[in-house]
Amino acid sequence: MMSALTPGFAEPIGGAQSCFRLLLDAMARPGRVHTVSGVEAPAPLCDAAAAVVLTLLDHETPLWLDPEAEAARAWIAFHTGAPVVHDPARATFALALSRAVTDWSCLSTGTDEAPETSATVILQVASLATGKDFLLEGPGLREPAILTVDGLPADFAAIWRSNHALFPRGIDLILCAAGQIAALPRSVAVREG
Repeated sequence: MMSALTPGFAEPIGGAQSCFRLLLDAMARPGRVHTVSGVEAPAPLCDAAAAVVLTLLDHETPLWLDPEAEAARAWIAFHTGAPVVHDPARATFALALSRAVTDWSCLSTGTDEAPETSATVILQVASLATGKDFLLEGPGLREPAILTVDGLPADFAAIWRSNHALFPRGIDLILCAAGQIAALPRSVAVREG
């Protein structure tokens, strides 16, 4: 069935490098929306989620996969070699396509001695241009910023508050919609705007 797999980046090295720079900037400037290009995503992934997967995953990065993303499993395995784990606590990355997947308590939040061992959640949402406004404050922001997202659960601000309270531990979040990404590092405080 390898012939049924769609390509990854049109230019694998250049595409991954470009996306990596965008991800670094997104983490450094929380809430800023960036546009990714040059990738052909398999259903049910959006282009942005596929680009992030191609950029960050490899054979040494365990991935927990939302059951709704199962149709993309073969594509992810072919292009990244990332092992899919059934125990979320063992995952370095979690790929979620559903707003219902917000119980991050089962993911690794790192330790005080090694906070970098926490998981990063790649969450596909409906839009980063319309929806609910969230006010962001913290490192990387000279003044509060607004991030507009459609597809987060109604109690997202409370969920994030619990995560932020763990700092320096906690998960980092990469939001993906269509061809756009934005990031919320655990250091950022989020409240409804």
